[in-house]
Amino acid sequence: MATDTPTPLCTWAQLTEGAFADLVRGYTNPQAQTDVLSEATRICEGSEGAGRRLAPFTGLVETERATGIDPDEYIDAGNVPLDLAGTLGLSYAYSMGTTSLVRHGWLSQYAPRYPDLWTYSVESILISRSYGGDQLVNLANVRGPYADSGEIWFPIGTFLPVGSIITYTYGGGYSTMPADACRAGKLMTASLVARELDPTGQQHGHDPDVLAAEATAILDGYR
Repeated sequence: MATDTPTPLCTWAQLTEGAFADLVRGYTNPQAQTDVLSEATRICEGSEGAGRRLAPFTGLVETERATGIDPDEYIDAGNVPLDLAGTLGLSYAYSMGTTSLVRHGWLSQYAPRYPDLWTYSVESILISRSYGGDQLVNLANVRGPYADSGEIWFPIGTFLPVGSIITYTYGGGYSTMPADACRAGKLMTASLVARELDPTGQQHGHDPDVLAAEATAILDGYR
């Protein structure tokens, strides 16, 4: 069965430029190198690590139910100047008997640290309304997503009633890997290799549990 191959938190060159070079010297097959780096990356992103995406990704599909109206924000009921598209959306909302339109959405994957190193690429946003019918959002009119929160801000006039289902298809991740996340990737990879070679850590001087614990301690800051 094929496995996914994420962009690793560290490269093989980074792993072997220091003290772990001797530990992984038996990994001469490029595919074996890719596999162990990928496995370590997914462990770092899993529940024992950061519990979120860190490595760059594409094509992630998420859905959320549109909920909540900010009482301090215009919700399309105010006399606010709108462009033509916004006016049409507002008129549609009135014709359906609602002005309780949601203005904000949230992506689950965002940068918990170093948002300046994070890059988003939104492919599509689809609104599925309980009234019936779907609509692809014009991404040019959307603000965000913001790297430090995952927030998306829909413009006034977007017909997005409470209870609608929003489907996001997007990519993101650290386009430049933070140095500490790279270190966590190296430690977790070394832990996997050490456990394969010597689970007790007696022969090679690398305790796999200690290495994994050090990686997890770094990743706690990304939870």
